[in-house]
Amino acid sequence: MNLLLVTNDFPPRSGGIQQYCHNLVRRLPADRVVVYAPAWPGAAAFDAAQPFRVVRHPGRTMLPTPDVLRRTVALAREVRPDLICFGAAFPLGLLAGRITRATGVPCAGFTHGVEVAVGRVPLASRLLVRVAGQLRLLTAVSHWSAARVRRAVRGRCPVELLPAGVDAGAYHPAVDGRAVRERHRLGSDPVCVCISRLVPRKGQDRLIQAWPEVVAKVPEARLLLVGGGPYARRLGRLAAASPVAGRIHLAGEVAWEELPAHYAAGDVFAMPCRTRWLGLDLEALGVVFLEAAATGLPVVAGRSGGAPETVVEGETGTVVDGRRPGPVAAAVAGLLADPDRARAMGAAGRRRVEAEFAWGAVVARLEQLLAEAAAGAAR
Repeated sequence: MNLLLVTNDFPPRSGGIQQYCHNLVRRLPADRVVVYAPAWPGAAAFDAAQPFRVVRHPGRTMLPTPDVLRRTVALAREVRPDLICFGAAFPLGLLAGRITRATGVPCAGFTHGVEVAVGRVPLASRLLVRVAGQLRLLTAVSHWSAARVRRAVRGRCPVELLPAGVDAGAYHPAVDGRAVRERHRLGSDPVCVCISRLVPRKGQDRLIQAWPEVVAKVPEARLLLVGGGPYARRLGRLAAASPVAGRIHLAGEVAWEELPAHYAAGDVFAMPCRTRWLGLDLEALGVVFLEAAATGLPVVAGRSGGAPETVVEGETGTVVDGRRPGPVAAAVAGLLADPDRARAMGAAGRRRVEAEFAWGAVVARLEQLLAEAAAGAAR
């Protein structure tokens, strides 16, 4: 089956949706995939290393405009896909009906946190229903988000689970994190690592606020925050003002290929995400929790959206109220103070990732869903 992926979210731009889309299509037969995505800086070098064709839209953003419609239709007529899939169903999915009428090619779409949020806003929810009515299939990354997307689209199209996967060959317990520890002078101290984009929802601020309490219980504990984003300055100021500022380290954004070593530099992974803006800003799943588990780390996750689905409570980690520093501190300190328990949870998390979240199984499900959608069975 030939697939055209139309997406505003694709590497080399960083982000979870970008990696989700890339990891899915790079495991499909390369001669059957074409990607249409924005021309993010570094795109030429990135595209040259891909086994499939990438067509870049001029500029960094694609919106449901006449220009994007025209380019998508022209590309579809050239490559003759069996199905056109939107990397995020909203808002580009608003073009689906016109694309199908012009080309005869059916459309499908992936959903993430934004579609769940849009479904809660009265006027925008009507647009989501309109999108769904023009698609053969929508996918969702968690059971939690699937239930809410189904409710939002009112039966206009099927909604199927397609979680994020993990490259268990890249993220594994044997990855060496010593170079990262040396770079940040962490020594052999117990380390809690958080790897994510720096935005308020992810909860890095609560980790910083919790750190004095963690250090009071585990004096040698260190916090390593990895990532870039609009909250970086605020977090930097918050860390510098902390009474334990010397035990908080901001690594900044790192290359994707360096991420496994940064996970491996930690003993515990924590991202106490929280839902904000009356449910409009939330965590649909949180692939970082799965990557951490694959690396053999116990996970402390915030109670937001589908994030709790990445944890088996008490077995692979724990879920906390990410709105308050106290519960975050108690969970992280408890794991750092009990290395044997932390290692046992990390091993259990690794086993779960291998069984449930390996990319091979996820891509096999994707191929089945897309084939059914292209054939019309999803209707």
